[in-house]
Amino acid sequence: MKSYPIKFIPILKERLWGGTKLKDVLEKDIDNDITGESWELSAVKGDVSVVANGEYKGKGLQELIDTYGAELLGKSVAERFGTEFPILIKFIDAKQDLSIQLHPNDELARERHNSFGKTEMWYIMQADEGSELIVGFNKNVTKEEYTGNLEKNTLTDILNYEKVKEGDTFFINTGKVHAIGAGILLAEIQQTSDITYRIYDFNRKDKNGNTRELHTDLALDAIDYEKKDDFKVKYTREKNVPNTMVECPYFTTNYIDVEGHLEHRIAARDSFSIYMCVDGEAEIATGEGKEKIQKGETILIPAGTDIVNLIADKAKLLEVYIG
Repeated sequence: MKSYPIKFIPILKERLWGGTKLKDVLEKDIDNDITGESWELSAVKGDVSVVANGEYKGKGLQELIDTYGAELLGKSVAERFGTEFPILIKFIDAKQDLSIQLHPNDELARERHNSFGKTEMWYIMQADEGSELIVGFNKNVTKEEYTGNLEKNTLTDILNYEKVKEGDTFFINTGKVHAIGAGILLAEIQQTSDITYRIYDFNRKDKNGNTRELHTDLALDAIDYEKKDDFKVKYTREKNVPNTMVECPYFTTNYIDVEGHLEHRIAARDSFSIYMCVDGEAEIATGEGKEKIQKGETILIPAGTDIVNLIADKAKLLEVYIG
């Protein structure tokens, strides 16, 4: 497989809560005011990313995996996941609050939906003043307390709110109740899954006057009812080195603040590598090609690549791989 920096055409999703930051801040080619998500790298059925550059231009991500297998994914990744791409990469713009929701773990998702669970992380790229997330409960609750608050329309009284700013990072385990608040632009890294249990949606109606489906019963056995302060990620920001943010069974994410030139050796990880540009612009080069990347863009590097050269006057990148 030719190991050059591969770009993909974003898959843009209109959402009831979406806004204009994907267009205005990240310069996506969008002609409406309600686009909430840009799926940067996806092998979800029906939403498979298509290559935008180079030798593989026009080919879908799944076609590349089916053709090249471990050359693209890495031997250990292919042994674990077969021909399934295990990561879904997005940029999200919330003009309004998202629904309060959670995601099932692998076991429950496999049993109910024949799917992976959805462990995820968020990196805040921009936040309007006063913007906040909902992450977990503000106290330990029982299932009965939870359902009682849901029935009385007082669920928000027992939820934990976190004010956010650029650079804040959150790790969202399966089962944790959460919501992205209005005014937040973020990068999301998650397991490949589109399984969401929506438990409260502020009684909103869509353009046709319909409320969105809630998953009250499905959620009951999936929720983690304990108050846990395990979600705020602390990480160093040393320049021109990978700073570990998250290491979990599903993905590893590093923060790289590039100023000048970083020669980055990655062959030993036996995994594809993903670079999301969350600020500035950079050039990413391998022995078989180079590509510019700017804020709001994403690049995939096939496994087996020995060295990635990261070159920038100033850029902030998130590096994601399986390891």
